[in-house]
Amino acid sequence: MSDLPSVRTPVLDVWCELQCPDCDTALDDVRALRARYGDRLEVRLRHFPLEKHKHAFAAAQAAEEAVEQGRGWDYIEAVLGRVGELDRKGEPFLVEVAAELGLDAEEFDTALIDGRHILIVDADQAEGKAIGVSGTPTYVIGGERLDGGKSQDGLRARIEEIADRLLTEAGGE
Repeated sequence: MSDLPSVRTPVLDVWCELQCPDCDTALDDVRALRARYGDRLEVRLRHFPLEKHKHAFAAAQAAEEAVEQGRGWDYIEAVLGRVGELDRKGEPFLVEVAAELGLDAEEFDTALIDGRHILIVDADQAEGKAIGVSGTPTYVIGGERLDGGKSQDGLRARIEEIADRLLTEAGGE
C-alpha cells in the first residue's frame, strides 16, 4: 500500500483450488500479472476447494500455513505444479512439499490435524459462493468476475485492461 491514503492498490482475487488442473494452467497468467504489476496490484489467492477433489480442503489449509510461515506463493506454485502427486499421495504430500521448501513440516502436519486455518478457508469459500463463484479458477477485479474454468483464453488481457484502468483512476500510473 502507498503512504498516501487516497491511493488504493487494486486487488485481484484469484479463486483457486490446489488440486485443480485448470488452476495449474492459470498459474502462468498469475505469475505474469504479478511480474508485470509488482506491488501496484495486490494479487490474493482465495480458497475455493471443490468437493470433487478430496484433498483440496486440506491443501487450502496447508497453503494458509505456508502463508503464515512466509512462503505462501512458493508453496502454492509447488503444489499446483504437482497436482497429480497430490491426487495420489494426499495429505502426506502437502507436508512433503513443505519440507522440500525448507518450511517447518512438523508444524504443517500439526496445522492439518488441529485445523487452525479452517475458518479462513471456510470464509473464503462462503464469500466465493456469495459472489457467484462456482468453479476454479475465477478472478475478481474491479467488481468484475471472470471465470477461467472453461478457458483461459483472453483472461489475462482482460485482467490487465481492468487493472490498468483501476491504476489510472487511482493515479497510480
